[in-house]
Amino acid sequence: MLPIQRWRGSAVGRSRTVAFQDLVWTVATSDDETGDVQAQARRCLQLLDESLAAAGTDKTRLLSAQVFLADMSTKALFDAVWNPWIGPDASTWPQRACVGATLAGRCLVEIILLATHKR
Repeated sequence: MLPIQRWRGSAVGRSRTVAFQDLVWTVATSDDETGDVQAQARRCLQLLDESLAAAGTDKTRLLSAQVFLADMSTKALFDAVWNPWIGPDASTWPQRACVGATLAGRCLVEIILLATHKR
């Protein structure tokens, strides 16, 4: 049986990253909820970069991204952070969905990524 790798998150009962075979799943919310959607998005992406690196991959290997925004009217502000982070090379862009959601506390954005391992 192939092992499942798990990287513990800060919340009880949840992993921040899980890897199985060639796939890596990771999720982030900002650990500083005092900022606006752009500040929180920047922090989420920084945390996701760290989680992907810990699992042996990076954003160029993304397959899918799910973005949850507490206020869909902030999507353009989010995209202004996302687009420079994801870069101009369309050959590395993931499939992405962006939806409005009720998020806990003062969280304005949550991002879930699916990537493959580097080979």
